[in-house]
Amino acid sequence: MPPPRRSPILPVTLAALATLVLVCAGIYLGGHPDSLPAPLRNALVSDDVRTTQEAFAVIKDDYYRKVTTGRLVNDGITGAVRSLADRFSNYLDPTAYRRFLEQSRGRFSGIGTEVVQDPTGLRITRVFPGTPAAKAGIRVGERVVAVNGKSIAGRPSEETTALIRGKPGTFVTITLQSGRPPRRREVRVARAQVSTPSVTGRLRTVNGVKVGYDAVSGFTSGVHGELRQAIDRQRRAGARGFLLDLRDNGGGLLNEAVLVSSIFIDRGTIVTTRGRMQQANKVYEATGGAIKGGFPIVVLVNHDTASASEIVTAALQERRGAKVVGTRTFGKGVFQEVKELSNGGALDITVGEYFTPNGHNLGGGGVKEGAGIAPNLPVKGPGSRQLDVALRTLAAESH
Repeated sequence: MPPPRRSPILPVTLAALATLVLVCAGIYLGGHPDSLPAPLRNALVSDDVRTTQEAFAVIKDDYYRKVTTGRLVNDGITGAVRSLADRFSNYLDPTAYRRFLEQSRGRFSGIGTEVVQDPTGLRITRVFPGTPAAKAGIRVGERVVAVNGKSIAGRPSEETTALIRGKPGTFVTITLQSGRPPRRREVRVARAQVSTPSVTGRLRTVNGVKVGYDAVSGFTSGVHGELRQAIDRQRRAGARGFLLDLRDNGGGLLNEAVLVSSIFIDRGTIVTTRGRMQQANKVYEATGGAIKGGFPIVVLVNHDTASASEIVTAALQERRGAKVVGTRTFGKGVFQEVKELSNGGALDITVGEYFTPNGHNLGGGGVKEGAGIAPNLPVKGPGSRQLDVALRTLAAESH
């Protein structure tokens, strides 16, 4: 009779228990470094990390009123990012990050406006029809200077727009400013689920010439597909040239800027990026499959044309010979990446600079505002005049 087989359950159970004990010990010691022997503590925990943990512990345990660890972490990261003196870098707490992801997909819960950052807060550049903002009588050009009674002057746009968004059916009170002398009014608006189109395209006939007009509001996920479909429709309808309106377009996803440029540029460099990380040093080439034909292109820009929209403008100007009409662009020469954190939040942080196909950086050195892109045909004044000049320029080149 063979000897009885030893059951494997006990060794496996002991191994699992030992692993669990080690994990729990690691978690405890990570939050209580003072419990480690001095030599081990000095080897595993840096002085800076230990000092930060000590300060957090004192505030959490000894401050006269209760402060949660989560709040200390969020406020601590926010303060660290602000110390960089970089208006393009932001900490997004878990709630703000969820809203950021919704916005990048072109669908979010809010009031239905597009905005750009302004010294007083936010300036409204677009109000979508049928949205709560439109029904409340909010107008393009008005400035949001406070949200729920608190000033937003000088705060990052990612942070302030997150305050306006929220669950559908909830209310937000915004303070609007307009006119000279400035006048203020308060509007209470119910939030709703909003789906915003990134591309507004239509066929125009100017001086007897059919041309395509396509306004791109932001470089959200999938915008290149929307734009390609609009341009293909216009080509089938007889468009002989295309006007790309990037006014008030503050940018978005870098890969979408490359894909949009690739609609018009079949091969070669679109943009080059450089940074401290190896993965930040990259040459982005056209992806292929550009539309065929030698049709002219005009790009309409203003001072709020920034970041990804400047990348597209520069690529079309330098590689495709596109005429640029309007005013100088913003002059942003850096790009950001979103780094997710374990608490569900993220850092939207500057990781490098970008350069046009001809090797130009549009910024003023680091995060400073630069000269931007100079238009081939400078046009100041109201937006309607800029559009009229751009359309007539395109029609003249499309004969």
